[in-house]
Amino acid sequence: MPALLAEDRTVLRLGGADARKFLQDLVTNDVSTLAEGPVYAAILSPQGKYLFDFFLVDDGETVLLDVVADRAPDLAKRLALYRLRADVTVEETSLRVALIWGEAPIPGAVPDPRHPALGARLYAEAPAIGDLQAGARADYDALRVTHLVPETGVELQPDATYILEAGFDRLHGVDFRKGCYVGQEVTARMHHKTELKKGLVRVAVEGPAPPPGTEVTADGRAAGTLFTTADGTGLAHLRFDRATGEMQAGAATLRRL
Repeated sequence: MPALLAEDRTVLRLGGADARKFLQDLVTNDVSTLAEGPVYAAILSPQGKYLFDFFLVDDGETVLLDVVADRAPDLAKRLALYRLRADVTVEETSLRVALIWGEAPIPGAVPDPRHPALGARLYAEAPAIGDLQAGARADYDALRVTHLVPETGVELQPDATYILEAGFDRLHGVDFRKGCYVGQEVTARMHHKTELKKGLVRVAVEGPAPPPGTEVTADGRAAGTLFTTADGTGLAHLRFDRATGEMQAGAATLRRL
């Protein structure tokens, strides 16, 4: 089974009597289900734009919060801003995150709630992955591309991305029945539209793949942005009305899959 030590992740711990209610009022998903398994969720701006995404994991009386490391300090500040007088503590742990994908279960690991193909996540001071097949970030990114899963700071851009355009409903990252949270009104309005006009899609990439963030054009007009590429395919955020035929990104030719 392939395994990868995710050096780019930080694990925070939320404690205090009000921690779960605090999260329930703030994040896009239903925290009341934590006892049944990990929850993928986001915090949005009041205008409904993505700010942070993370995994919430039940840890007895506390909740672990697994977030990309370079966003952890800003997330901790955001949590402190909303905490007010609630009995909530936020601290950084020394836990590390291992990503494990494949068929067999790993003791202590929890399933990635976004998609079964992404396997499991293991939280430990020193994850025991030495006996597993060493995976590479490129292997994991190829899985993401195959299953249309965005990554923090790549396809998910703070203060720019709308989570429904990034597929959070398909990735079990938003609950439309849980009630209010920051940015909920905008998200609900988008959900009830008959059709989104833009979104994240898989594309075939022919020719040399350009770096993430390269503009996509169609007939000379801006059509979106190409992000992660792997094995002749990629993830692109596109305007659907312009993504109807061949497109260009750098020296590569794209078509929607």
